[in-house]
Amino acid sequence: MTIVDAHFHVWRQDDLPWLKGPMQPRIFGPYEPIRRDYPMTEYLDDIAGTGVTKSVYVQANWPTDKAEDEAAWIESLIAETGWPHGLVAYADMGAEDVRPALDRLARFPHLRGIRQQFHWHQNPTYRFAPHADLCLDATVQKNVARLADYGLVFDLQVFDAQMDGACDLARACPDVTFVLQHAGMLEDTSDAGRARWRAAMERLAGCPNVVSKLSGFGTFQHRLDPDLIGWLTTETVGMFGADRCLWGSNFPIEKLWTDYTALLDAHRRAAGGLSTVEQQAIFHDTATRVYRLA
Repeated sequence: MTIVDAHFHVWRQDDLPWLKGPMQPRIFGPYEPIRRDYPMTEYLDDIAGTGVTKSVYVQANWPTDKAEDEAAWIESLIAETGWPHGLVAYADMGAEDVRPALDRLARFPHLRGIRQQFHWHQNPTYRFAPHADLCLDATVQKNVARLADYGLVFDLQVFDAQMDGACDLARACPDVTFVLQHAGMLEDTSDAGRARWRAAMERLAGCPNVVSKLSGFGTFQHRLDPDLIGWLTTETVGMFGADRCLWGSNFPIEKLWTDYTALLDAHRRAAGGLSTVEQQAIFHDTATRVYRLA
């Protein structure tokens, strides 16, 4: 089986303020080993022999006024190396009108989507957005809906407590495909926490234009946890169906605690009880369809 990595980053340290100066609290814990350049050559070395044949780059939080520079750099890497095969860039959905920014980004031929991180949590370390309810903002909903005119998906990043708002956003933008980051970022693995996450995910799965990315499962554990990967995979596929699930490595973040082969093997074992067709969807077909990689 050939595999698509639907969520990875490469970066130059000098472009990312959070990788320079004093270490800032991050949801994935101490990150000294990745406070450096992570070039495409290293990513290609990491995936060697794994069967990964295509990948999607997801924006890595350059300064917001440098979104076009980030996209241009990725396009230069594609011209140089042939990788990645799709690009998810940044645009501000809270702007009065996002279309001028989208018009500028549209010149990049591998642009497939936009990510603006909406996740907010009571724990300040887990907080990114300015408040919890961006999904309910009328301007945000109007701008996200405009992605349909550009043929772009929206990579949606929220916690379970925000998923009712995410449902409203998905219903307000029926012509946009939403790619839920990291299967809703389960951060509380207690029985009660899992139950809350599952109930919220079931509601979101009821929106047919939302697909879920099986990625970033070590974010809050800060380790490779095959049991958690197995549980999250089983639950998410059970709610969304394999044709609405896709896999991503979240490298180099997950490189803090594992190597690429071990990570991919854990995910493949987690999906091992599914049919061949379902595994093909998760590791290849859904990403190829959603991000238009064919």
